Amino acid sequence: MEFYGFLHFGMNTMTDREWGEGHEDPAAFAPDGLDADQWVVALKSAGMTGVILTCKHHDGFCLWPSDVTSHSVASSPWRGGDGDVVAEVADAARRHGLRFGVYLSPWDRTEASYGSGTGYDDFYVAQLTELLTRYGPVFSVWLDGANGEGPGGGVQQYDWERYYAVIRELQPDAVISVCGPDVRWCGNEAGHTRPDEWSVVPRALQDAERTADRSQKTDDTTFVRLVRSDDRDFGSRAALAGHEDDLVWYPAEVNTSIRPGWFHHPAEDTRVRSVDELFTVYLRTVGGNACFLLNVPPARDGRIRDTDVAVLEGLGRRIADFRSRRVEATATVSSGNVGDIATAWPGAAGRTPWRPDEADPLPGVTLVFARLHRVEAVVLGEDITQGQRVEHVVVRGHRDGRWTTLAEANAVGHQRVLMFPPTEVDAVLIEVAQARDTPVLARAAAIAAAS
Repeated sequence: MEFYGFLHFGMNTMTDREWGEGHEDPAAFAPDGLDADQWVVALKSAGMTGVILTCKHHDGFCLWPSDVTSHSVASSPWRGGDGDVVAEVADAARRHGLRFGVYLSPWDRTEASYGSGTGYDDFYVAQLTELLTRYGPVFSVWLDGANGEGPGGGVQQYDWERYYAVIRELQPDAVISVCGPDVRWCGNEAGHTRPDEWSVVPRALQDAERTADRSQKTDDTTFVRLVRSDDRDFGSRAALAGHEDDLVWYPAEVNTSIRPGWFHHPAEDTRVRSVDELFTVYLRTVGGNACFLLNVPPARDGRIRDTDVAVLEGLGRRIADFRSRRVEATATVSSGNVGDIATAWPGAAGRTPWRPDEADPLPGVTLVFARLHRVEAVVLGEDITQGQRVEHVVVRGHRDGRWTTLAEANAVGHQRVLMFPPTEVDAVLIEVAQARDTPVLARAAAIAAAS
């Protein structure tokens, strides 16, 4: 899915907080202009493929009429107490062709049973069940590790395995993200990415408590832009030493917000990130073997602000323009069947990847152009149904009978965008200098520089 959106919305939007204290008066929830179609259309304009809604944040206020608590939209004046934000967003997503996902905070600062053990787990599972059975297919259940005190001062030890089992039973096609076994948090909320992102990692990284220990512990908006520099390497041969027999497929997701905070704050209306900044994050995430989850918070009236909408539209145009600048090329390969590697990006199902001969000492694919082109990037993608195999790749450009190195990298994975100064060439050579097994490339494309 590559790129999808987060919608942080709820009681915190009404109270101008990042983390509510719990027990806020439901009467404060009155987004009279709420327009879920506007939210979804704005996200889709940026090129997103799905949306995840914060159905309940740490304050415990539910955006749907839950059967197990009165602290929900059913106790608010919005829609006369008959409203359901989750239903409206899920329906809007379906209307506009986006997949729908849910965020349900395990920490609840209102629920009295929080900290009681099994009693609270029963409560949480009941809410999970409501969300996963009432609103159609769910592509992601996003769980964070925030774990503070409840209204009675107790701290809950989350029964993660029980939560996972409920999700697997009720929505078997949903991925469990961040505090879960399917999609890995990148380690920061700034949009920062590693030089090389690996999807194949030691099983120990699936330890949810490890993620919880690194999650945000205080109501501090500076955490959103904090970059963690440790653990820069999860998947090189050196990092996997000693774990070779206990590896898992655990791809990364990079989550960040279009604003300094996660919820909308009027004081941040002039601090929306620019198209240029977000496009750079896009290239480094979607172009760096990770998914990009961008938060766009609706305001208190229930609409996304015009500034945010304009940035999203501009980002969508920038992404579409980048993809449209793929240079038409004829591919030749050092060995094996060339397949559809030169025509598979933007990708389509049913393509035949390129698999060189096992004995090929330096597998390479050459993209030959009909004339000189000024190019600024090469996009590569492995056939990840075969795993992640490429460990070092070198890109060279040809002109006047000479080859010049343009870029190189280690990890490729689902997709790698290698940027370099615009250079006029009539061919590009992509050589796999090191791999863990016979590399299998699904696509290779050169991108012309913007005029």
